Amino acid sequence: MSKYDPVESPDETTVFPYHELTSPTTTDVLCARNRVSQHLPKTPLVRSEVLSAEFDADVYLKREDTLPTGAFKVRGGINLLSTLAPDFHDPGVIAASTGNHGQSIAYAGRQFDIPVTIVVPEDANQSKVAAMERLGATVMFSGTDFDDARVHAEKLASENGYRYVHSANEPALVAGVGTAGLEVVEELPDIDYLFCPVGGGSSASGYCLTVGALTDATVIGAQSEAAPAMYRAWANDHLEPHDRMETLAEGIATRVPFALTTQLLRDRLDDFRLVSEDAIKQGVGDLYRAERIPMEGACAASLAAMRQRADELTGATVVFPISGRNIELEKLEALVAETI
Repeated sequence: MSKYDPVESPDETTVFPYHELTSPTTTDVLCARNRVSQHLPKTPLVRSEVLSAEFDADVYLKREDTLPTGAFKVRGGINLLSTLAPDFHDPGVIAASTGNHGQSIAYAGRQFDIPVTIVVPEDANQSKVAAMERLGATVMFSGTDFDDARVHAEKLASENGYRYVHSANEPALVAGVGTAGLEVVEELPDIDYLFCPVGGGSSASGYCLTVGALTDATVIGAQSEAAPAMYRAWANDHLEPHDRMETLAEGIATRVPFALTTQLLRDRLDDFRLVSEDAIKQGVGDLYRAERIPMEGACAASLAAMRQRADELTGATVVFPISGRNIELEKLEALVAETI
């Protein structure tokens, strides 16, 4: 495939039954692009001179942080709300989030004039909360972490008739975020490796359906060893919650694995790495100093995984998605100072 030959998309009127919990396909991602491209720009794929020198490879950054909400998830929000059943347009939708998923749904709600309520943990990133409110969402606080907020959001959806939007068990979200992978394939078809953080697993699933399915690339997931729920589910084929959830990276901070993405990753993900909190901190500091990118801790998990497999990356073409830039200023300053 040449980078000058775009991946052919199905007719844009095709709408899949996204309310059903069926695994999305590469065709679903192609259909999603017809909707997502009407509302969001393509994101840059830029060679990193610093990381290319470190790994003796061609390392490219997929700059999802340049999207309107500063994170990849908005692709999924646009795709899901653009196909939302009319019965939910008046009551609206509700979601639980530590920030980026909530901003995604809030942004899409504003685009399609659909009311949005977001439930966040009590200690949620305040800059992300403010961003959701600026986008018109009603923000509610509940519980000490994402999973507490999720339980409360599900309860409110049942009581008030909202459409609950899960952060990963949504084929439309996975198909939407997968559109980033189509852009990678079209611009850089000879990719050898792609590293992606895993929280709920929607982003890694999207790359598996695109980069993994359409090229010979090895797709590798990364999660903090301080919050290994999805890794344990992938490795051991179960959906049991994990007690440990102590990571500083809120984008990958969950105690409960999700059925849809766990199965998709078990079927398609080539490798899954657990990385240390110290390696995540180091990655945030290093990329800010080298590239002036305020990268979230979730992104840095990918860089940490790359460093674990550095010996085999020599001479390879590697893509490293900058999945989000919505890190609190105080946390960024502290990590940069700590890792000098």
